[in-house]
Amino acid sequence: MFVKKEVGFEDLKEMCWSGAIDTLNTVEENDKEEELMDLIEQELCGCMCEEKIPTETEVNDFLWFNDNYIFEVLEIETESEEE
Repeated sequence: MFVKKEVGFEDLKEMCWSGAIDTLNTVEENDKEEELMDLIEQELCGCMCEEKIPTETEVNDFLWFNDNYIFEVLEIETESEEE
């Protein structure tokens, strides 16, 4: 069964796992939740066409494996950049 639903930042925190949680925590600590949601829509949904709805796994993997890119776009300094 296919279910389409709109999610917010708090929903992401509940549905994600592993490294994606670390990314979400860092974003939240820097008060960039809205910017992250905009970035996810831009990167994973493109033109917001009905054909391009990301799965939970695609969203989780984007957050987990693209954390450096996300932090750069959202202008979040990480410990490695501070050194």
